[in-house]
Amino acid sequence: MSGPTGAAGRTLAGSGRLLRFMLRRERLALPIWLAVIGALLGTQSRASQAVYDPAHLDQLRETLGGNPAVVALAGPPELIVTIGGEVAFEVFGYVLIVVALMNMFLVGRNSRADEETGRAELIRSTRVGRRAPLLAALTLACLSNVAAAGVLATVGVATGLPVWGSVVCGLAAAAAGLFFAALAGVAMQVFDHSRAAYGAVLAVLGAAYLLRAAGDAAVTALAWLSPIGWSQRTLPFAANRLWPLALPIVTGALLTWAAVALLDRRDFGAGLVATRPGPASASRALRTPLGLAWRLHRGPIVGWLIGLFLLSLTFGSLSSEIEQFFEENPAAVALLSGGAEDVVNGYLGFTTVLLSVFAGVYGVSAMLRARSEETGGRAEPVLATRTSRWRWLGSHVAVVGVGTAALLVAIGGGMGAGHAAATGDPGQMPRLIGVAFVNAPAVAVLVALAVFAFGLAPRLAAAAAWTLVGFVLFLVIFDDIVDVPEWLRQVSPYTHTPLAPVDPVTATPLVALSAVVAVLLVAGFAGLRRRDIGRS
Repeated sequence: MSGPTGAAGRTLAGSGRLLRFMLRRERLALPIWLAVIGALLGTQSRASQAVYDPAHLDQLRETLGGNPAVVALAGPPELIVTIGGEVAFEVFGYVLIVVALMNMFLVGRNSRADEETGRAELIRSTRVGRRAPLLAALTLACLSNVAAAGVLATVGVATGLPVWGSVVCGLAAAAAGLFFAALAGVAMQVFDHSRAAYGAVLAVLGAAYLLRAAGDAAVTALAWLSPIGWSQRTLPFAANRLWPLALPIVTGALLTWAAVALLDRRDFGAGLVATRPGPASASRALRTPLGLAWRLHRGPIVGWLIGLFLLSLTFGSLSSEIEQFFEENPAAVALLSGGAEDVVNGYLGFTTVLLSVFAGVYGVSAMLRARSEETGGRAEPVLATRTSRWRWLGSHVAVVGVGTAALLVAIGGGMGAGHAAATGDPGQMPRLIGVAFVNAPAVAVLVALAVFAFGLAPRLAAAAAWTLVGFVLFLVIFDDIVDVPEWLRQVSPYTHTPLAPVDPVTATPLVALSAVVAVLLVAGFAGLRRRDIGRS
C-alpha cells in the first residue's frame, strides 16, 4: 500500500507512527487527566443532588444568581433551572480549565519539548516529515478531547443527570479543548522554549476566565470574547444549545492552519520570536550555583506572585458578599468548616488553604526544573566544575523555598488587602499573612516529596509529585462532600494542618510536618549523591 506522494506526503510522512508512539507515551498521564475531569463532574453531581431540592430551584437561582461574587466564581446564572444546570453552574468552569491544561501539556510535551531535548532531531533523521510531529500531537489532543467528552457524558448519566445534557456537557468541553490545543500549537511555533509557550497559553486561559467572570457578573458581551464563555454558553442541562460551539471549532481550525503555516516559516529548534542575546560574559551573580538557580527561577516566581496576589485580592474582596450569600442560603452553610456562626472566617480559611495548594503547584513545578536541567544535559557542565551535587540541588531548593514563602506572603497580603477594603480594617493584612503561613509546612511537604523522588527515583519524580498535588487539591475542594476513607485522608499534609483562623493553631502538627519535610529532603539529597546523573 503506497503512502501519500508529493510535498504533502513528505511533510506528513510518519505521522501515524508518531501518533502511536505518543499514545503509548501518554498511557499513564492521559488516564489521570480523564479521571480528574470525570471526578470533578461526578463529585459535584452527587453533592448537588444530595443538597439541593428541585422544588426550590427558583429560590436557589435568585440566591445564587443574584450574587455577583458567586456568579463571577462559577458561571452564568441561566444554568440554574435544573439540578443538572446547577451542577454545571458550580463545576463546569473548572472542568474547562482542566481540559485546557490537558491539551496544552499534550501538545507541548509531544512537539516543542522534544526539540529542546534533542529527541525530535533523532526522529527527524528518519523518514518523518516536517509537519508530522505537530500533526500527530494535535491529533492526539483531538482524540483526548473525544475521550474527555465520552467520560463527561458517561459520568453525567451514571450519576443521574439527563442524557442529552450530559452529551452537550461533553461536547462543550471537547470544543474548548480543541481551541486550546490549537492555541498551544501556535504558541509552540512562536516562542523559543516550551516554558514561554506554556506561559502564553496560561495567560490566554487566565484572560478567558476573567472575561467570562466579568461577562456573567456584569457585561454579558464580555463572556462572548472568552473561549471558556463559549462553552459555558451552551448551557448544558438547561438550554442545551450547540450553536455556540461553532466559535471554538472554527477558531480552533484557523489556529491549526496558523500553526502549520508558522511551522513552515521557522527554523528547527527556534521560534519566530528570537530570544534576546545575553551579554558576552556572565555577571558575577551567575558564577555561583545559587545565582544560576535564581536566574532560572526568577521569571516564574514573578509571574506566580502577580497572579496569586490578584486572585487573593479578588477572593478577599468578596468576603462581605459571601457572608450575605450564606445568610440567604442556610443549606450551603454546612459546606464551610466555620459554620453559620463564623462564615467569613470559614471562607477565608478555606480560600487561603486552596490558594496555598496553588503555591505548592508552583513549588513542585519549579523543583522539577532540576530534573529538566539534568535530562537536558545542562546539569553536567555545572557539576563538572567544583560544584558538588548537594550544592547544586541545594541552590534550587533554597530558591524554590524562598519563592514559595513569597507566594504565601502574596496570598495572605492579597486576601488581607481585599478583606480590609471590604471591612475597613487594615489589621486584616498581617492577620491573614499569618493565616497563610500556617499552611507553610503542608506546602513544604509537597515540594520535599518532589526532592525525595528526584533524588531516589528521578523517572518517577514528576508522576509522584503531581499525583500527591492532585490528590491534595481534590481533597481540599471535595473533602466535605466526598466520603474518603480516613486512612487515605491522612496522606494529605493538609489533613494535619489547623484550618486557621477557624481552628486554634498549635505547634505539634506543624512541627511534625516540618520533621517529615526534613526527612524527605535528607533522603532526596542522599539519593542524588548515590545515583548517576542523567540516569535513574
